[in-house]
Amino acid sequence: MSQTTIARPEVSAFQEAVQGAADRLVEAGAAGVQFRVARGDDSFVVTSGIAELGSDRPVPENGRFRISCITKPFVSVVVLQLVAEGRIVLDNTVESYLPGLLPYGEKITIRNLLQHTSGLYNYMDSFQKPGDRFLTERYKHYEPTDLIAIAAAKPLEFEPGTKFAYCNTNYFIIGLLIEKVTGRSYRTEITERVLEPLELTETVLPGDDPNIPEPHARGYMQIGGRPEDVTLMNPSEAGCAGEIISTTRDLDTFFAALFGGKLLAEAEFTEMTTPLPPEMIENLPMGIGYGLGIMKLENDGDLDLWGHGAGIPGYATFAATTRDLQHRVQLSFTIGDKDFGHDAEQAVIRGVNIALGF
Repeated sequence: MSQTTIARPEVSAFQEAVQGAADRLVEAGAAGVQFRVARGDDSFVVTSGIAELGSDRPVPENGRFRISCITKPFVSVVVLQLVAEGRIVLDNTVESYLPGLLPYGEKITIRNLLQHTSGLYNYMDSFQKPGDRFLTERYKHYEPTDLIAIAAAKPLEFEPGTKFAYCNTNYFIIGLLIEKVTGRSYRTEITERVLEPLELTETVLPGDDPNIPEPHARGYMQIGGRPEDVTLMNPSEAGCAGEIISTTRDLDTFFAALFGGKLLAEAEFTEMTTPLPPEMIENLPMGIGYGLGIMKLENDGDLDLWGHGAGIPGYATFAATTRDLQHRVQLSFTIGDKDFGHDAEQAVIRGVNIALGF
């Protein structure tokens, strides 16, 4: 009796190179890695490492993860759609929409909030200390107004519009702005304006829910010299600045739609992708310019590359696309039982450039 041979898909040298990059990221300190790479309409996924410490369970190719600050491009799309509808004006002040929220709200514009040139104090700096704080407060609910009040009690760190400083307080205010002008929460607006039209069925805004829908890898943080499982947390402390959970597939769909003209008209898309000059940008890994909720990214090939990086306890994410959509990279990795230091950061940068073909 003859034996049937099952043909297996051929792995290209390029895919092998990306697999090697994922493997090196695990060697540098990640527990598990998902890499989605797209060239035009063709895409593939590679994974490396494990989904859970003490287990040999592999990282799921369609695993969900906390995308943290990549929430900001979703929020910015909603704001810019409202701009197109005449309901928000970018150069109007916070005071004109949310009177009394800030003691200097007449100095800060909506544009300043979206591009992180507001000068506001970052509320995260007041309480986000690694270790014990996370363990005792991981399920705590935070009201946006309470977090904004932390910043409002501090003086401006610089005159609005004169410098760039990444600040999550900005987007908590944006969340209140969206609710004020629409009468609905930013979660509802993102869901109906972005998630449902693009059929992003693997993406959720969890609110106070500490869980990540299955399948997913587990994330860890070094606390007291050992890895602590930090997968479960109430993401209200990230809120409008970083609460979304998604997958590499949904992120690729989102960025392809954004740069393919499906979410914004040309005028608003131009606003979003007009970057601050590089000399204003400091301490933003791979970022050489910042638009409205999205970064212009450095790369070895001098591509016109846009996207965002992100980190939250246990999870780190990077998402990027060229304007012409011919090069797209979505990377998620979980932190494991090693400190994630300089070597790991360099492994991320090198891995992204390999995934871009350099």
